[in-house]
Amino acid sequence: MNMPTPFPREVPAQVAFHRSELGIILSLYGRMVAAGEWRDYGISHLRDVAVFSVFRRTAEHPLYRIEKRPALRNRQGLYAVIGMDGQVLKRGHDLKAVLRVLERKLIRPVD
Repeated sequence: MNMPTPFPREVPAQVAFHRSELGIILSLYGRMVAAGEWRDYGISHLRDVAVFSVFRRTAEHPLYRIEKRPALRNRQGLYAVIGMDGQVLKRGHDLKAVLRVLERKLIRPVD
């Protein structure tokens, strides 16, 4: 007799950022906009990755991409910050720790 499992494991159709993750990212984004560093953003939810792209101007390549890849959860880390040239700037399991690499851009010497 085939009995259905009470909680079927369905594979999500796409990866998305959770509300708490977006809160952390948008907090940093707001500070960078106020500092005049960033101007626009875009969010992509794909099958294996969710991407938050940051732009200096609307019609150019992204300065940074903040990626969430659940497949790398047990390896290098769920989150990554990738630069304009495709270089991984930081990767890890904690989103706040990964985004610290971008917060350093806010620290400037005072004349």
